[in-house]
Amino acid sequence: MFSVIPLEKFTSPLGGQVIELQQLDYDAGGMSLLRTRIRERSRFTVFEVDPLLARQWGEALLRWANSQPPVDAVCATSGGDAKE
Repeated sequence: MFSVIPLEKFTSPLGGQVIELQQLDYDAGGMSLLRTRIRERSRFTVFEVDPLLARQWGEALLRWANSQPPVDAVCATSGGDAKE
């Protein structure tokens, strides 16, 4: 068995998907895993990654986000609102 520790929960403003991050700690000990749950209406995608892959994935997300124009600049050119 294992325990689930909620870490973060986000809702995508564009598609409405709910993204949850949870830590899985196994009762027998050992390495914790990061579970990612993505809910799209009634469909769920769930996967678990180890700390090394979580770090690689997180760094890739940051590289991409840092290469994009600021959200305020995108909204100003598209006429959108960053809070939508």
